[in-house]
Amino acid sequence: QIQLVESGGGLVQPGRSLRLSCTAPGFSLDHFPISWFRQAPGKEREGVSSISSGDGSTYYASAVKGRFTISRDKAKNMVYLQMDNLRPEDTAVYYCATAHVWYPSEWSASGNYDYWGLGTQVTVSS
Repeated sequence: QIQLVESGGGLVQPGRSLRLSCTAPGFSLDHFPISWFRQAPGKEREGVSSISSGDGSTYYASAVKGRFTISRDKAKNMVYLQMDNLRPEDTAVYYCATAHVWYPSEWSASGNYDYWGLGTQVTVSS
């Protein structure tokens, strides 16, 4: 079973930045598509960003495009989500996820993912 582990969350003021990390001990993440999801209190889990395992194509929710950047560091077996210009509405638990069967057109559908981390809290508040 793939164990995904997120880190990097915290409490920040609006306009500041955080970088989230996702790794999987014992597995090479470069062989897997990795997606970031978030879930805020009272809201459904939503796709934030995804990076493919093949050509490294990236995908972003409209709410974060231009502010967030997903990337891989294969040497460190890490996938990052650089979160800039954070807004209060970005407050959520952020999860990384992967799947055995994945299609770019359905990257943001949480039901398509097989493995999830436990999440890391991101709170953006004044």
